[in-house]
Amino acid sequence: MTTFVDRVELHVAAGNGGHGCASVFREKFRPLGGPDGGNGGRGGDVILVVDQDVTTLLDYHHHPHRKATNGQPGAGDNRAGKNGQDLVLPVPDGTVILDGKGNVLADLVGQGTTFVAGQGGRGGLGNAALASARRKAPGFALLGEPGEERDIVLELKTVADVALVGYPSAGKSSLISVLSAARPKIADYPFTTLVPNLGVVTAGSTVYTIADVPGLIPGASQGKGLGLEFLRHVERCEVLVHVLDTATLESDRDPLSDLDIIEEELRQYGGLENRPRVVVLNKIDIPDGQDLAEMIRPDLESRGYRIFEVSAVARTGLKELSYALADIVAKARAAKPVQEATRVVIRPQAVNDAGFTVKPEGEGLFRVRGEKPERWVRQTDFNNDEAVGYLADRLNRLGVEEELLKAGARAGDGVAIGPEDNAVVFDWEPTMMAGAEMLGRRGEDHRFEAPRPAAQRRRDRQAERDEADSEYDGFDPLG
Repeated sequence: MTTFVDRVELHVAAGNGGHGCASVFREKFRPLGGPDGGNGGRGGDVILVVDQDVTTLLDYHHHPHRKATNGQPGAGDNRAGKNGQDLVLPVPDGTVILDGKGNVLADLVGQGTTFVAGQGGRGGLGNAALASARRKAPGFALLGEPGEERDIVLELKTVADVALVGYPSAGKSSLISVLSAARPKIADYPFTTLVPNLGVVTAGSTVYTIADVPGLIPGASQGKGLGLEFLRHVERCEVLVHVLDTATLESDRDPLSDLDIIEEELRQYGGLENRPRVVVLNKIDIPDGQDLAEMIRPDLESRGYRIFEVSAVARTGLKELSYALADIVAKARAAKPVQEATRVVIRPQAVNDAGFTVKPEGEGLFRVRGEKPERWVRQTDFNNDEAVGYLADRLNRLGVEEELLKAGARAGDGVAIGPEDNAVVFDWEPTMMAGAEMLGRRGEDHRFEAPRPAAQRRRDRQAERDEADSEYDGFDPLG
């Protein structure tokens, strides 16, 4: 049964905001005491946070759909709805978050690092918050905004200082078991190691982590064997240790060819060219292994490698290897720039930045895009004329009508607010300039009783087609 998963696709959905309440205060002898509808609660966020106690993405492999709770609607007597509870998802250290197209959204390294994967929707305002000097008793409230929904990919890249690379059964698991307290599975058949194993090594005053990852074979950079499942876990390591088997029983293999093949796979994978390399000649406790190590050592030294002859079984040469790796890791850490606390940079919005765009699309259609107009549309109850009139007033104050005129829009042209797959389309009437003084009974707006030229033209064309069809139905071709 799988107990280690390092790549999953996660479907997250933040909570929806609660709807605002449209209510009027009532008590004895005060039938209309003014609006008292409360605001809706905010929807819960979906937050990923690094937890050192979590080492795998297995839980998300079995349960890939996660949703935060919704905000509660407002109520009368100025009672605000309860906010939705945030959904906190723990992930391992070294988790990379990507979108559906493979773009990196965040790289979570370090205990407590967080990323908001889904933003909860805003709660709608109640009619008490919408009341003004001109609109004393609004007969509507704003709807809660839907929470953010999206699919993300989580990839785990092991956070370690040293990576042991080599052919299957080269002795990597045995080596990490004697260098640290790790206890990986050890056996005399290929691909014993199926998941990364981490161990902590102390050498003098330096403490570092070492990773034993699945073995490489030719074609690993294209996914052969464990392929990319292995190479992903060496990207963060400061030093690569080639573990070469000097006692291999396969006639078509030798340590030098193994080294060349592994280096070629690392080159094709990319991004590891500048990592320091160390070569470990393992299994020198076997007589033939010692002889082969002495034979190939001059060739390896001529290539510039630092060579260590060790035996994980006899535990020889381990101290020198451990301290050498500690020295390389310490130098790499010292060369890294000191991480400074994240500074919050506040960039004031430009005075002439309206926050939206108006672009013509085809004949008689204009599209409006912007955070404010799209949010206002999502929060509008289109079954309430007064709410629609309030939306029209807000868009007019924002400058949408002025920009439509500049773009060449005329009365009756279609205006779409939002993206192509989820937009609200209406016929534009530039005469809708007035505000609350044109309101009638609560929940109504007299502006929507005015003639609509575009709608009238469509009705006239439909009437002409119906009349032509009726004349054709009464025509007798035989006279």
